[in-house]
Amino acid sequence: MPANHQLDRLLAAYCSPTLAGIKPASLVSCSRAEHPDLPRQLQGYRQAFAARGICFDILCACQERYLLLVYHRAQLAGHMEDKRVQRVLTRFGYPAGAPLETLLDGLRQRIAAQAGFPHEIGLFLGYPIEDVVGFIRNEGRGCKLCGYWKVYGDAEAASRLFDRLSRVCSAVKRRVEQGETLLQVFAAA
Repeated sequence: MPANHQLDRLLAAYCSPTLAGIKPASLVSCSRAEHPDLPRQLQGYRQAFAARGICFDILCACQERYLLLVYHRAQLAGHMEDKRVQRVLTRFGYPAGAPLETLLDGLRQRIAAQAGFPHEIGLFLGYPIEDVVGFIRNEGRGCKLCGYWKVYGDAEAASRLFDRLSRVCSAVKRRVEQGETLLQVFAAA
């Protein structure tokens, strides 16, 4: 299977909601064994999706994996400008009112400095703030619903969104499995 088709399949499975404009960002772990040329491959994806404002950034790389953040720059920047999001981020040492690139640099540093994921990463992925704060406060226990993330706020709205995210992922995966590239899938979007 060509390397780009393999990467298209991975991105279709985990990043379709972002590529479709439903979610500001998605995170995917890419095996170095399966995607040894990921940094080079991403150049083509960056060029192909630049007009749509989609970015492909490696947040960290270890011997076994790349951690790739796929995001819609304008959507994510707007989400991060929310005063409630900024208040939470400042509690973790991010500078108040910082531009998106500065916040992403801070996230990279926090990922590199600890063994697990920094819990505020949910804010970067566009999760509702009450769910991110609830997860942090409750240490991941006692959620109302568990789907794409743990829900502590509006479970009914989250359930509807989870269903929509699943439908988009399924539809895009199906098209990629039938031989289309991600660019073909999203060219008309």
